[in-house]
Amino acid sequence: MAAWLMLAKDGSKRIGEGYDDSPATHYSWDDTVPNHATVQVGDVIALWDSTELVGLSVIEDIATGQAEKKTPYCLKCGKADVAERKKKMPRFVCWNGECKHESDTAGWKDKTVVTYRSRHEAGWIPARGTLMAPELRALCVKPKSQNSLRELRWDDFKQALTHGSVPLPLRVIDTAHDTIQGGHGTATIRVRKGQPAFRKQLLGTFGNMCAFTGLAPVQALEAAHLYSYAANGKHHKGGGLLLRRDLHRLFDLGLIAVNPQTKTLHLHDDLKPYPDYAKLHDAPLAVAVTADHIKWLAQHWTMHRSASSQPTIPQQSSTPAAALA
Repeated sequence: MAAWLMLAKDGSKRIGEGYDDSPATHYSWDDTVPNHATVQVGDVIALWDSTELVGLSVIEDIATGQAEKKTPYCLKCGKADVAERKKKMPRFVCWNGECKHESDTAGWKDKTVVTYRSRHEAGWIPARGTLMAPELRALCVKPKSQNSLRELRWDDFKQALTHGSVPLPLRVIDTAHDTIQGGHGTATIRVRKGQPAFRKQLLGTFGNMCAFTGLAPVQALEAAHLYSYAANGKHHKGGGLLLRRDLHRLFDLGLIAVNPQTKTLHLHDDLKPYPDYAKLHDAPLAVAVTADHIKWLAQHWTMHRSASSQPTIPQQSSTPAAALA
């Protein structure tokens, strides 16, 4: 699996440079960036802010276009090989091997560039606090590279995330990649913050009840999709429950799943040392669910639990899965 570390600087700086991106959903670059055309659909995209890892996902789509961009050029040799330095002075240096002119000023001209914009929200996993800048640089194929798009050693990167000081399960990444590469209809199950209307609908159905723990302040409840809403843009019947914010996140990562046969919670071993969570193991759902809920919960179970722990699931009527498009 190919993986890329991409620099997601402060939003205002990115917009000022002509880029339109939001780390959890899309990222932009152009053909002035090294490796610009090497990134492919199905690759892992890992975004960092020069200090720490922000999050990662799998690229579902790359839209290309054209735009006008102001680019600097060397006032001495006239070539567009000049780079702006962030700390060292003079401010600009020409990378033309025959020039190498340094100056506090540069020429600027409009240039037509090819633009690229990834779409990657279906598999997005927030990852702040897991890997810091020195670790990320060391995991690149070329650790000393200064490029904003750097190739990662995927196996080592995955090992560092899943077995680091703050382990991060990556089942969503693996499934999203397989789905995109295979082009089939296997669902990628994720929990997402629902839109206000969807949350309002769930509050009307269940009241202020967390599906896992029961009565909770309405401010602490999030609308959880039981499938990849980002992938298909639809609110499926029985496809949502209200979950307390922390439980929403743990369900997203597969650390909590629902046995679709017994309608009880199943906790990953990583949560069992924590008493407040451990007591939820084998606890029944706190709300009544429909056959449609069970269908989506069964897909989540299949994704996040090994074959040996999966119960026999009653056959459901054929309904299209939420497939990555």
